[in-house]
Amino acid sequence: MTTGAKTTGLRYWMLRVLQECDHVAADFSADPVHDLRVSLRRCRSLADGMMAMDPDPEWKAMKKAGKRLFQRLGNLRDIQVMMEWIDKLHPTPNAARTLPSTRSGRALSALPPEAEHSIASPDAASGAEADQATQQEPAAKVLLEILRHRENDQKHEARAALEEFDRKQWRQWSKSLPVRGGRVRPGSPVFKHLALERWTAARELHTRALRNRSQVAFHTLRIGIKRFRYIVENFLPAEHKAWSNDLKHMQDLLGEVHDLDVLWATALSCHVFPDETSRKAWHARIVQERTQRIEEYRQKMVGPTSLWNVWRAGLPQGKQIQEIATRRMKLWAKALDPDFAHSERVARLALELYDGLRKAGLLGFLQEAETTNGSGADPRSSLYVAALLHDVGKVKGNKGHHKVSQELVKAHGTPLGWSPATIQRAAIVARFHCGALPVPGHKALRDLLPGEQKIIARLAAILRLANALDAAHDGLIRRLQIENADPGKRRTNGFLRKPATLGKNEALVIAAEGYVADSPTAQTIAAERYLLESVLRRPVVVKPLRILTRPGS
Repeated sequence: MTTGAKTTGLRYWMLRVLQECDHVAADFSADPVHDLRVSLRRCRSLADGMMAMDPDPEWKAMKKAGKRLFQRLGNLRDIQVMMEWIDKLHPTPNAARTLPSTRSGRALSALPPEAEHSIASPDAASGAEADQATQQEPAAKVLLEILRHRENDQKHEARAALEEFDRKQWRQWSKSLPVRGGRVRPGSPVFKHLALERWTAARELHTRALRNRSQVAFHTLRIGIKRFRYIVENFLPAEHKAWSNDLKHMQDLLGEVHDLDVLWATALSCHVFPDETSRKAWHARIVQERTQRIEEYRQKMVGPTSLWNVWRAGLPQGKQIQEIATRRMKLWAKALDPDFAHSERVARLALELYDGLRKAGLLGFLQEAETTNGSGADPRSSLYVAALLHDVGKVKGNKGHHKVSQELVKAHGTPLGWSPATIQRAAIVARFHCGALPVPGHKALRDLLPGEQKIIARLAAILRLANALDAAHDGLIRRLQIENADPGKRRTNGFLRKPATLGKNEALVIAAEGYVADSPTAQTIAAERYLLESVLRRPVVVKPLRILTRPGS
């Protein structure tokens, strides 16, 4: 049994780029130029999505190479699209009886009375009148002539761009990058999360476009829907099967709106209208076609039964969003961190230490920040992200890796489900997991408010000690607890009693399962506990955790 050729996925579209380059080189006609730009745009969109999970620099290089060729073909494509629209809106008399349809499938409206009057019937025409009837509408004829000259000039530019395009490098990428992209299977929740990010961005553009109704807003909205569509098409096969027709139709409607806007602006700038009557007739026709497409878009995309809601229902919901965002973040970190298992252990120990200190009443300032901080940055979440990502800078070597980690985390961006403030704070905390202490005058802290400086210092102190607990990267220390902390609220005579707090100078005792005194790890812990002692203003003692065993076990 034979199956159809695959028409999705990064490898297919990268090879398609090379095929379309050959087709375009023949004569730079409209269809091959369009197909090449579509292929390039899909490759760039897929690379943009993969860069959120895989930091390999080859993704960025491929995206940049595709962008150069794509942009240099843009003017040629715009000219060819305008020529097609002139033939649709103002056909020659011999073609006027059969009005062509557009890419969205919408048939063009009937010609206005002025245009019909200007096209004489072949049966009624005779002599000079017949010759005149075979001519196109004057403004259309002039504009077509101008565009043909521009098309020839742009074909020379396009040929130069095609010759400069490194096809050999592109072919190498077509072999290596799909392998990297294949590490996450199609239909995976991480791709659904990526699609949700694209949906969210496009939905915001939709709201903006319907609010101000500008040409730029509708064009940007079309690009947003297109980016959402490409992720669905190439990474979510089940959703693509259900949504593909509607996605393409909405994209095409907005594409035709943009085409009409460009055509009108070009006609005006070229001064092709012989009189005011001609200009008004053109404008009325373009406004009519444009309005019909926007109205059809509104009918499908506004209201409780809109396609936006249909698509949203098939994407992650509620708590799933942050959970999958964390998985995406881990995929990105694994590609950079040479021992990500260590970072996951540090993250677990850091949260255990944070929770223990919180229960002991020693994080009063941070606990207050959890409820009163309006930035949306939860200290515990910032600590978790910082711990997971603290060693990503080692991708460029061990020396100064904490500084590199900060820059990489800041540049990574914020996955949907996490707040930008949380990620930015995590980047600074990760920077102080080793090296210089987080003093207020440090250049990484001096522009922050005093309250934020205190939060970062406390989180960095916790992260430093958690990192020291796994200094050997061996995972021997499996868990910890605050030994002299009150286990929680208790009842006395039926009334809740507040947990007792440690005395003013009482040491904090941390019991760690797997801790061995006098080991190299113990020596590292003794050095790295200093910052925590400073922020808590009390000694910190780490000792082995005694595990009680039942008799006979």
